[in-house]
Amino acid sequence: MHRKEADNIFKQLNAQADFYEETITEDPYGQKFMMKDIIEFPVHVEAMEEPRNKQRSLQKPRERPPSLLREFGTLGIKIGVVAVISVIIFTFVFGFYYNNEPGMFPSVKDGDLVMYYRLNSGSQVRDLVVVSFQGQQQVRRIVAIGGDTVDITEQGLIINGSLQQEREIYQLTHRFAEGTAFPLQLGPNEVFLLGDAREDSIDSRIYGPVNRDDIQGTVISILRRRNL
Repeated sequence: MHRKEADNIFKQLNAQADFYEETITEDPYGQKFMMKDIIEFPVHVEAMEEPRNKQRSLQKPRERPPSLLREFGTLGIKIGVVAVISVIIFTFVFGFYYNNEPGMFPSVKDGDLVMYYRLNSGSQVRDLVVVSFQGQQQVRRIVAIGGDTVDITEQGLIINGSLQQEREIYQLTHRFAEGTAFPLQLGPNEVFLLGDAREDSIDSRIYGPVNRDDIQGTVISILRRRNL
């Protein structure tokens, strides 16, 4: 081969090398690079894979669904919490009384379920309250409060000198032969209770005024026997 021909071949090879060096292409990950950097391609791939591997390692593993035993345990805890709260509410806040005596007829009938609020200490005249006499609960109506003067005459119930017109009462109010002496003035923290069935009710005409601290609660609801 002549020297001139060898020089021509050399020039062609150099021209092709320059072309490849200036050619821009993309790697499988979308990164552009020069063909002259083809030798360094594995380095680029490794550099790009590193942050992706870190991102995968930071991802939280998928949590397994809770087992049936765990679900039953959680349900049992919830039921227990509700039961404890219910016991606290109906022991210290609300109460129930099953009426089995005729003293409040017709407002409260035999067999009615009475719900009362234990925390109400400000009961007023005409409110129904739950008290206890000789170990037995009963519902009675407040007719007078602290400072009032109560009297019962042939005319009926007299409070502070005024004859009371009680629309819900259908029987005459009279004294009992053995019982409270009238007229009577109530102390600051006392109330006078009467049953609506005035002829048969055991109330303050028998056991006298009641201290507010002895009231177990104020009636808030009455569930009739026919509705139970």
